[in-house]
Amino acid sequence: MTTFPSHDLETAPEGSKPLLEKSQAAFGRLPGLHKVMAESPQVLEGYQVLHKLFTETAFDAEEMTVVWQTINVEHECHYCVPAHTGIAKMMKVSGDISDALRNETPLPTDKLEALRTFTLQMLRQRGNVTEEQMQAFFDAGYSHRAVLDVVLGLAQKTMSNYINHVAETPLDAPVQPLAWTRTGPPVAA
Repeated sequence: MTTFPSHDLETAPEGSKPLLEKSQAAFGRLPGLHKVMAESPQVLEGYQVLHKLFTETAFDAEEMTVVWQTINVEHECHYCVPAHTGIAKMMKVSGDISDALRNETPLPTDKLEALRTFTLQMLRQRGNVTEEQMQAFFDAGYSHRAVLDVVLGLAQKTMSNYINHVAETPLDAPVQPLAWTRTGPPVAA
């Protein structure tokens, strides 16, 4: 496979340098994904903007984690599953939720399970959810806005998951103990 460039503040294209500085300030280090994305300033900026916007949705920390990790696990992203496990810890999301998402076992509440199910349906059916699936999501307590916010999360995570696949982004040292591989069949939606 082709080796993708991994930039730092010295080697990055000029348009990416301020974006990497922003990443450095936010994470205290340069995440490997951002180093790879820096090859295209537009990709790195687009990802940062989508991330910021997703964190400003009506979803709380647990719900954001459910959307992110559901997509990461479904895409079998070797980089994002451990990274978002670490992010979930920083966001004070219960380890039970992270473990259930990583292991594709039931979540602790019906509402969170409905969010995972709907996210999987949107992903697997490429947005072509049925009226019944949409109604089940609404019946769980979610709104039309939540449907759109799931799509925003899908856009963000599709970028990172696909880039990590093609670039084979090495796992960052702080999250190496959280490495993940799928061990069973995918969760049903």
